[in-house]
Amino acid sequence: MKRGDQRSRPVYSTDPAWTPPVEPASPAKPGGAAPRGIRMRLERKGRGGKAVTVLSGLPGPTAALADLARDLKTACGAGGTLKGSEIEIQGDQRDRLEAYLSERGFSVKRSGG
Repeated sequence: MKRGDQRSRPVYSTDPAWTPPVEPASPAKPGGAAPRGIRMRLERKGRGGKAVTVLSGLPGPTAALADLARDLKTACGAGGTLKGSEIEIQGDQRDRLEAYLSERGFSVKRSGG
């Protein structure tokens, strides 16, 4: 590459007045990024044969997820927990959870078998 080529850039410079060039910001997408949606799967492995419905890809802060987990457990009449950014509900509750979340405007997609 030639020194004046726009693709070239110095890796190291001893010039104390040198500053790195400012790259233009990429244009923002109109309407923001599309939400990925909520993934719902059923897990049985490592749980002594018991089934657990796991929801991942949930939007929002941890406090909002805790409130949503409480509402989901109440709607299903089952126990559950919030682990990181995933909500686990005891039992095969996929139909109930999908209906409940769809009513509230979430995009739910089943994954796995």
